[in-house]
Amino acid sequence: MPGTPQPAPTGSVVHSTFVVERAFDHPLARVWQAFADPAQKHAWFGTSDDWTTVEDTDDFRVGGEAVSEGEFHGGPVSRYVARYTDVVEQQRFVLTYDMWIDGTHISTSVATYELAADGPDRTTLRYTEQGTHLDGLDDPAQREEGMRGIFDTLAAYLAG
Repeated sequence: MPGTPQPAPTGSVVHSTFVVERAFDHPLARVWQAFADPAQKHAWFGTSDDWTTVEDTDDFRVGGEAVSEGEFHGGPVSRYVARYTDVVEQQRFVLTYDMWIDGTHISTSVATYELAADGPDRTTLRYTEQGTHLDGLDDPAQREEGMRGIFDTLAAYLAG
């Protein structure tokens, strides 16, 4: 952000890969729509009482972009910018995304979401992230914990 002092890059890079598997007691079409419909996604992805949204867009198609920017109350501004590179209806989608905190680029990742019906009223999600974490400003373990929390929020949204 202009005028905000930024830490000098250290040149360090940490690579990581993690997988989160999660089952939802909802039909595949319902879980898919929670990702594919921008209004539904806004209701659960990156929103909370501690978050003030600055920008929220999602063009869920190959080549489309998703942006989520906001401020944690009393804390930093977080910016997420993703580009969808693959979308196979009700099966998978792949995206690349970058994260910034207070205007400093902290990571680039490739994320793959694979969804499968596990009976008529249950869906299994397999999320794989391959990340590049920059200059000691981001931690792979915290990223994995954050994604688990996001899927907890999705589960609560689906149950609501």
